Amino acid sequence: MHNNNKELTLSAPLSGPVLTLAKVPDPVFASGAMGDGIAIDPLNDTLHAPCAGVVVHVARTGHAVTLRADNGAELLLHLGLDTVELQGEGFSILVKEGARVSNGQPLLRYDLDKVAQQCKSLVSLMILTNSQDFQARPITLKSVKVGDPLLHIIRRQGSGAQAEVELSGEERVGHVRVAHRGGLHARPAALIRQTAQGFKSKSQLHFAGKSATCNSLIGLMGLAIGEQDDVQVTCQGPDAEAALQALLIALSTALAEDNHAAAPPPMNRHHRAAEAGVLHGVCAAPGLVAGPLFRLSAISLPVDAGHHDPLQQLQALDAALSVVRSEIDHTLCQAQKHRNTDEEAIFAAHLALLEDPALLDAAQASIEQGTAATHAWSQSIDAQCEVLQQLGSPLLAERANDLRDLKQRVLRALLGEAWHYDVPAGAIVAAHELTPSDLLQLSQQGVAGLCMAEGGATSHVAILARGKGLPCLVALGSALLDQEQGHAVVLDAEGGRLELVPTPERLAEVHQAQLDNQQRRALQQSQAHTPALTRDGVHIEVAANVASSAEAADAHANGADGVGLLRTEFLFVDRHTAPDEQEQRLAYQAVLDAMGDKPVIIRTIDVGGDKQLDYLPLPVEANPVLGLRGIRLAQLRPEILDQQLRALLHTSPLSRCRILLPMVTEVDELLHIRQRLDALCIELGVSERPELGVMIEVPAAALLAEQLAEHADFLSIGTNDLSQYTLAMDRDHAGLASRVDAMHPALLRLIAQTCAGAAVHDRWVGVCGALASDPLATPVLIGLGVSELSVSPVQIGEIKDRVRHLDAAQCRRISHDLLKLSSAGAVRHACHQHWPLS
Repeated sequence: MHNNNKELTLSAPLSGPVLTLAKVPDPVFASGAMGDGIAIDPLNDTLHAPCAGVVVHVARTGHAVTLRADNGAELLLHLGLDTVELQGEGFSILVKEGARVSNGQPLLRYDLDKVAQQCKSLVSLMILTNSQDFQARPITLKSVKVGDPLLHIIRRQGSGAQAEVELSGEERVGHVRVAHRGGLHARPAALIRQTAQGFKSKSQLHFAGKSATCNSLIGLMGLAIGEQDDVQVTCQGPDAEAALQALLIALSTALAEDNHAAAPPPMNRHHRAAEAGVLHGVCAAPGLVAGPLFRLSAISLPVDAGHHDPLQQLQALDAALSVVRSEIDHTLCQAQKHRNTDEEAIFAAHLALLEDPALLDAAQASIEQGTAATHAWSQSIDAQCEVLQQLGSPLLAERANDLRDLKQRVLRALLGEAWHYDVPAGAIVAAHELTPSDLLQLSQQGVAGLCMAEGGATSHVAILARGKGLPCLVALGSALLDQEQGHAVVLDAEGGRLELVPTPERLAEVHQAQLDNQQRRALQQSQAHTPALTRDGVHIEVAANVASSAEAADAHANGADGVGLLRTEFLFVDRHTAPDEQEQRLAYQAVLDAMGDKPVIIRTIDVGGDKQLDYLPLPVEANPVLGLRGIRLAQLRPEILDQQLRALLHTSPLSRCRILLPMVTEVDELLHIRQRLDALCIELGVSERPELGVMIEVPAAALLAEQLAEHADFLSIGTNDLSQYTLAMDRDHAGLASRVDAMHPALLRLIAQTCAGAAVHDRWVGVCGALASDPLATPVLIGLGVSELSVSPVQIGEIKDRVRHLDAAQCRRISHDLLKLSSAGAVRHACHQHWPLS
């Protein structure tokens, strides 16, 4: 707790460049009318509390929150300029008025893309609204990350000590209609407050049975006065008449619009031309499918008679929560193994929700009153969903879906119900709203498509549906649930249409399109086990990226020519001690065995940076991606690499085992490990040394490819890291991820230079990054001289098929011209022209 006289340090509520108020493109904020403070141009999507305190006001439209710190300082946190006009669209408030928050606690989240497109500026403000009592001093004007120290707040001398001045004189009363766009939100309220402060009289606004004094910004915003609302103004004091006139003018004169065009209204399904037999919705995942419609209904509980034994019910709930936790843990492990980062993030959030005291305490309180665990859990979730729904934010309403997911899962565990829906493969599933775990279950059961009455295109279910390739429509309206079951419908997700009474011809057309697709896939699959040769006879090896022996077996069954990348981190993460040599040897041998007679490339451990190990404490780094990772960590802790090399040298046959070194930047690193490998071979009496390759994922390595190829047996390009290091853009950055495109001509030049350097010493070059799995890129990579592509196991048939339709000589001619283009977009456009995707 801060003592009233102590100074308070505020931490950055957002990440991004810091601006002084004078630089904010808004006259009200820039003039200091709202108070002292600082601004940030945000790069993240969540606003955090700058200090501990109490939430005293939440804007009706979700774009601003006011906190009172423990020393009495009042802070307005305002996201973006003119964001009130979005009417809450894209914002989700994570706290309630009156709530106590801790320093760093998330307060509001917003959809970066949606809000940025529709508001004047994302520049966000932290303003000290009671600047008459406190002073704000900036600590830094550089870029900050959430939590960095940003402002000192110091109490002004002698403030708060003066007694209230006795106000005499007649009270003046007036009425006025508020003209401000969006009503009395933070900026207009600040102008009213500033106007009132120019007079000695005490002024108040009265609206809908509530009153607020004009010198309190929170009080004014808390009245929730809308545009065109009628407000009463009262002033008392020596200059009451003048104050009243000034306030009436201030309330009835809208702020200058700064030529800011209003955002276009969001497309509403009710505005579409009504079409008989068609329901319109929003596309959450693309695709065109036909199949019988089946409805899923939620679990319904019988009435609870009450009077249960609280201890028994608490134990039942604990047991059910444990079951669900371990189920979600299993889902997380699978997602990590398959690098499904979206899926991982969604279910990690579910685990966090299961720990939420708001849910657990409410359920426990009901159980202690004699309620059954099923009903207590159900009610506690419903109450939280109600809160989220009431905030009027579409995004938060979508998050309520995650809570309902946990409601169903825990109820299933409590009721001991098996989790299998009575829905045939090939069906189109209709539901009020599906949850993420429903989706995983239905996807395993082989349904053809999904449609929901509610839901949003940015919901977690939508993200998962896209990842699973399941066509999905949301927001179709309640009419969806009135449809009879079992009859054939057409789901055209791109068109946003659910066709309820398709003609036989339409059904035949959609079935044919589905069949063509399946046949193409089946044909690709049937030829996946034969070599991939271009039309002019160049052999391209198509291998698989895997992270376990199970995935290797899957890859082998899918026709992989080998393993192009085994990530060994799966052995090292999520545990408290390092795997010993024996455990490593067995894991590597299992992958070799799963691949029959095919070669396996095993990358030495690439942790460090953002991947931390419990048993390997590393210094906290400002830029982990530029820090101790890959081979650099192996130099710092040689015993880890030694143990890994020993385990690899014990596998057999060594002729099929190839070793790959990550994050190499200079030839000495390679020579050092080459010597170490030779020494270990002598020590272990191994006569044959496995092939040793270098990952090209740092621009320095691509530029030195010729020197590296002299001492390496092969080179493998990791396009994911090479893109972010070349473009200086973090591929996990929400605002930049879409621009980190390995088809950028600068990347293609580095790939061309790598292939040319390797050719001098007659070494082969592979690509194991995401670019290898992109069929649009296949001709370019072949044209630049790549001879091995390592892709996700499901794509082997597709990429081999792509290779067989290409002419390598033509690929070479065209690819070198692509290096002269100006952007990734231009390269992709040219590829579509020269080598259209079927």
